[in-house]
Amino acid sequence: MKDVVGDSRTVARAALSLAMTADREEEGAVKRTLLEKGIRGAASDYGGDFVSSVIRMIERAVVAAKREGVICDCHQEEGAVAGAARDAVAQIMQKALGLSVGGKIGVARSGEHVAVAVFFTVGLVHLNEVCVGLGHRAVSHTE
Repeated sequence: MKDVVGDSRTVARAALSLAMTADREEEGAVKRTLLEKGIRGAASDYGGDFVSSVIRMIERAVVAAKREGVICDCHQEEGAVAGAARDAVAQIMQKALGLSVGGKIGVARSGEHVAVAVFFTVGLVHLNEVCVGLGHRAVSHTE
């Protein structure tokens, strides 16, 4: 099936790609490739205790999206990213409750589709599990 730019699945795939990058160089390369396809992206590393970190993960997604020009500085777009980030984090909650998480948050947007993905290891010391969460929102096209 051919990817359609602006399709919600395409944007979700882009957010996952950004969240799974291993370092800043790979992240930059993915962002450049996505931009050529009309998809803007941002990512932020994150690590810490899950329970006390939920709000910071959501804030990191919003701040990264604003910093990279994925969204504008308005409450509708900030709310869309925050809501999608909350959905993504909620999907990993059962595995992460009471443990530490570490990994990356990816945000992607094309047109009115915004997706946030989290790709984390969850656990204690070297006993880690891997988990992925994904959220999506539709916002008015503001270009």
